[in-house]
Amino acid sequence: MYVTEEGVARHYSDGSVEALAWEDVVEVRVASESESEVLYILLDRDGEGCVVPRSATDASFLARLRYLPDFDLDRLLIASEAARDGVVIVWRSPEPPSSLPDLEYD
Repeated sequence: MYVTEEGVARHYSDGSVEALAWEDVVEVRVASESESEVLYILLDRDGEGCVVPRSATDASFLARLRYLPDFDLDRLLIASEAARDGVVIVWRSPEPPSSLPDLEYD
């Protein structure tokens, strides 16, 4: 797993890659894969995203999440402990989806 200023990427053993730019993240979820593994799920507006196992995270990942507008790190930690209860949405972008530009017709 790679965390940079631009985004996050996860490389799988089959060669596939999930990657998401921080500017495209609109939702953060916490889920449980098993009793011992918690997953952080970052999604973009199209529902595409990157699944990050908690075991693969480090201080830079958590620090970067704090840059998301109004992100509550305490809520993330509480949800991580309760993740076995299903999927918990811990953050959604406060910005409304960008609308289509107004088109003028002659």
